[in-house]
Parts: sequence; C-alpha cells; structure tokens
Amino acid sequence: MKAKNNFVLSVMLAIAVIFMALPMAGCDTKFMPGAADQKTLQDLPPQFLELSEAWQKIQANYVEKGKLDPEKMAQGAIRGMVDAVGDPYTEYYSPQSYQSTMIELTGLYQGIGAYIGKNKDKQLVIIAPMPGSPAEKAGIKSGDMILKIDGASTEQLNTDEASQKIRGQAGTKVVLSLFRTGDKEPFEVSVVRGDIRVDSVKAEMRGDLAYIRLQQFILPTTGDFKKALKDSFDKGAKGLILDLRDNPGGILDQAIDIASQFLVRGIVVKIVDKDGLETVQKVRSGGMAKDIPVIVLINGGSASASEIVAGALQDNERARLAGEKSFGKASVQNIVKLDDGSAIKITTAHYYTPNGTLISETGLTPDYKSDLKGDELIKWAEEYLNKVITNQPVPAPVK
Repeated sequence: MKAKNNFVLSVMLAIAVIFMALPMAGCDTKFMPGAADQKTLQDLPPQFLELSEAWQKIQANYVEKGKLDPEKMAQGAIRGMVDAVGDPYTEYYSPQSYQSTMIELTGLYQGIGAYIGKNKDKQLVIIAPMPGSPAEKAGIKSGDMILKIDGASTEQLNTDEASQKIRGQAGTKVVLSLFRTGDKEPFEVSVVRGDIRVDSVKAEMRGDLAYIRLQQFILPTTGDFKKALKDSFDKGAKGLILDLRDNPGGILDQAIDIASQFLVRGIVVKIVDKDGLETVQKVRSGGMAKDIPVIVLINGGSASASEIVAGALQDNERARLAGEKSFGKASVQNIVKLDDGSAIKITTAHYYTPNGTLISETGLTPDYKSDLKGDELIKWAEEYLNKVITNQPVPAPVK
C-alpha cells in the first residue's frame, strides 16, 4: 500500500507543480522552482485517477512484481503526459538530464558538439554543429534529420532523450543515421565524442572592421560580448559584422542584453502568454555599440534568441540582415523543477518582433538574401560595410 501511495502521489504532485507554474519570460532556459501543494490535487481532472488504477492493475498482475520501480514508473508516467501535449519544445527532464542541462549552460560538457531540435514535422534534426566540433569534422550539417542513434530509432525520443544518448564520455563513439534533404537514402556517420567547450563569443579584427560571432546565448555571453566590443573599439573598429549563423538560441535575458548594446531606445521583443497578455521587453540602458555601422548574418541554423536579436535590430532599422531565412522558433519555454530533481520545460508564450511579426516556422527574411557560405558571406559583409562607412551606394534591400 505504501508503494502504491508513493507512486500515485509522486505523479500527482508533479502534475500539481505544472499547474502552479506562473508565466515568466524565457527562450530555451528560464527556471522556476518546484513547490508542490496538495491542495491543488483537488483541481486535477478526474481522468488522472486512471493513473492510480493503472498502477494497481500492474502491481496486482505483473509476473515479476519485485522488479517494479515506483520512482522509475512515475517518471515514465510524467514523461508520457508531457509527450502527449504534442509540442516539440515541451519536454520532461530526468534528474540526470536536468543536471546535464545546467552544466551545458556553463559552456562545458562532453559529446559531439551539435545543437538538436525538432522541425515542424516533429522530426529530430541537427539545428547546427558547433564550429570545430567532432560533429562538424564528421560532416554533419544543419538540417540533417536524425533517424537512429547507435542503431535505435529516434521516432519516440524527445530532444532531451536524444541528447542524452548522443552525449557521452570523450573518446567513445556514437553512430548516427541521418537523412539530408536532397539525398535519396539515409547515411551513417560515426562520431568520436570529445570535450566540448562552448566559447559563446568569438571575435577578431578584419582590417578596420570588427567581426564577432555569437555561437549560443549562455550565462557568460553578455559579459564576453561586452569585452569583445571594448577590445574591438580599442583597436579602432569602424564597423561591425555580427554573425548569428548556426546559433540555436539560449537565455532570453542574454538576448535582450545583446540587442540593447546596439539600440538607444525602443522594443527588443514582445511576449504574449497563454492568456493573451502581452509583455514588452524594452531596450536596456548602457549600450556600447549604438552608433557603429552593423550588418547581421543569419541562416537556417539561427533560432530563438538569435532571432530575437536579429529581429530587434531589423525592426528598429538599426541593422540589415544578410544570408538565408532563419529557423523560425518563436516560442518561450520555462523550466519548472520538480521536487525529485527532475524538471519540465514548458512552452508558456510566443514572442513577436518589435513590429509584431510572429516568425514561428517561417523564420526571419534577410534584407539581403544570399547563398554564400562561411567566409564568403563574411567577405561580402566587409564590402558592404566599407561602402556604408565611405558613403558609397549599397544594394537596395530585397522586399
């Protein structure tokens, strides 16, 4: 009876925490502590009583009763409920995967160095391989669909489960079965895992132009970005190339801070919650790059927080965008921690650019569409900025 009560209560309390979650702005990561209140159990739909019935039936009839693990089964029940929401960005984290996620936000972990997500068809895809990572060296590209991991189908996996299977000790191998748009057949790639350090900001001078690449919006990003700006200005930068290609997003506050470096006033992003309540995130004071000419580079791997920054600079007419259409992830997730150390990432709102554009699935359209890749697009951006700086005519944006 005690095991039965513990199982049902653990599931019900987890559900209670979900229902108590208050709307908070976040992109891929915003955290809310769990605080289960048994009073909320009275408000649960009667259908959830079937969880108790299912447990009783299994406990009474399963042939190897001693192997039943209430904790593991409770987590499985929660995972199934979260999956049934049908939203690719609402996910359950086991205690172990939650801890891994927290470590990853610091920029250090072991794996292949690739950001994964789900496309509009809910298929696992590579959003972007990190520059210089084992994934990139193995030839993995943005948009590759992940069909199998070490021979096992990914059809029933959420992004966290897939990430846990792909991560592993440096020096070990993982085999991915991938499908690339335009190919006739899937192909396999064997990748040796490594120590992954996410330096979210990389900067260099290209003549008298600063080139700054943001690879992800994690905890150190704003501080590192400000340092890169200062170093660039100390070296006499007259223009700035902001490269957001293959940046899958991250923490909302970091995105607002980065966009605010370039803007004097105005709106960075609008967030609309489940009740239709709109919250406006305005430009924060103290920007360091309000006057310098800027061009922003994006592609299909630019998602979430990257799209917030790019959309804010585009709508505020602070910078032009160049490259390919962005990924199109315009939803806000909060991470709610449960009392057992697990957590649920819940989509709680949608975000809109300052002009009110919802970019979900459609992505941001660049002012200058280009198929140029890698350094070729950077060279184009250099030519563009040099014309702006010297007051020469520049191409008209594509309408």
